[in-house]
Amino acid sequence: MALDRLEAMRAFCRIVEVGSFSGAAESLGLAKTTISGQLQALEALLGIKLLHRTTRKVSPTTEGAAYYARARAVIDDVDELEASVSQSRNVVRGRVRIEMPSPVGILFIVPALPDFTARFPEIHLDIGCSERVVDLVQEGVDCAIRGGVVADQDLVCRTIGQMRLCFCASPAYLASAEPIHTPADLPRHKHLGFKFPATDRRYIPTLTRGTEHFTLDHPPSMYFNNGSATAAAAVAGLGVAFLPRAEAEPHFRSGALVEVLPHWQMASMPLSIVYPYTRHLSARVRAFADWVTALMASDPLWSQLEKA
Repeated sequence: MALDRLEAMRAFCRIVEVGSFSGAAESLGLAKTTISGQLQALEALLGIKLLHRTTRKVSPTTEGAAYYARARAVIDDVDELEASVSQSRNVVRGRVRIEMPSPVGILFIVPALPDFTARFPEIHLDIGCSERVVDLVQEGVDCAIRGGVVADQDLVCRTIGQMRLCFCASPAYLASAEPIHTPADLPRHKHLGFKFPATDRRYIPTLTRGTEHFTLDHPPSMYFNNGSATAAAAVAGLGVAFLPRAEAEPHFRSGALVEVLPHWQMASMPLSIVYPYTRHLSARVRAFADWVTALMASDPLWSQLEKA
């Protein structure tokens, strides 16, 4: 069988990006033997060794690294060319792999997806919802929604919204504890802290009312690295929690949680969509990015600006 050079280049690029044959095979939906055969045929065609192979990892040779840079650009150009031809017929198609924080995905984006699929029926989404920060290039992710300040200089970052937060607790906890009239009362209470999974760094909440500011730097009684787990702990009466307002509101309506200090505002967490500088923004990724930006702008719980 004749070598499909473009597919062999695609396989080689994925091996370099994920650092293994098995990872590349999984991300491309191919058998590991197929990937290995494509790489061997490509090396034979070029007459050079593209990869160093050890029992622990795979890495490009000097020639392989140079070939990867050019091959990646060629593949991106071909993908964009195909997308532009489809777009000329008002069709955007292909797979988009996205990672996002669980509260954003579960509470906001996934419920709105019928609108996206109606607009772009030939775009196939592969969505991951978790609190971990993925390596977009290594894991073959097209774009991600990130909360907080994005410090990675290798990523293009577009702020698209805000995750609004609030303090809350269960009625049972509040009935058994001292009253909370002002933020200064909070250090006398059990409160549930949040740590970012990627850095293990604690999030320290700040409350404001006009020109007044209060930072709750008192040690929490428990830590969590997942918003849903924090909500469950608050409902169970384990203490005062700060949650995304979108996650807390169903519990407010059911009576499982009560908002604490409602006349004070917590600092919101900015939400951004990011993608690698090394990746050309394809029509299908742009379609998702533009859609989610408009979606957040239309919802007062998530928009960048407060609604009047």
